[in-house]
Amino acid sequence: MSRLLFLLTLTFSLSLGAMHDATAQERSLETTAAVMDQKLAASEADADAQAKHQVSRLISQKFGVARAKAEQISAAVMSAASKYSLPPALLLAIISIESRFKENARGANGATGLMQVVPSAHKKLVRNIDLTEADANIEAGSAILHGYVQSARGDVDAALKSYGGSKAYAEKVGLQVKKISSQFDAEPAGAQAGY
Repeated sequence: MSRLLFLLTLTFSLSLGAMHDATAQERSLETTAAVMDQKLAASEADADAQAKHQVSRLISQKFGVARAKAEQISAAVMSAASKYSLPPALLLAIISIESRFKENARGANGATGLMQVVPSAHKKLVRNIDLTEADANIEAGSAILHGYVQSARGDVDAALKSYGGSKAYAEKVGLQVKKISSQFDAEPAGAQAGY
């Protein structure tokens, strides 16, 4: 009987040791995963900051927008692009065509601001919004474009036709997207430090 008790105690001790080792390994894996998640988040934040800087530099240099305003527009574009799953170059192309980055731009049918949002066509969306304010205008314009993309089942050209009113507009935006994208691709890695 004492031999059986000894074997049970030994077996139980070994089981506890194995459970302790498994728990320690699990904690170690959790810690490693948490560290990796932190590094990935830091890397993504760095990439986002670099992308925002690149966009603001382009806006400032190509369209003569003051640095602080270019940074604000860049942040709004990157935020809306992420929120609505739209390429930043697409939003930049629309803004460059619609308003040449002039916040107070006015167009036909009351089109207002950077993305030339037409309040009468989107009353519910733009109610109580100052469309001459960059963040609000880019948010509203991106939401409208996103809605058109969804209605067109992902067909960006069809969405652009709805946004701008014609096939020619969609083609013009497409060409501008290519120009803007090529400027990002062509920028040397070390050129990100200054304006």
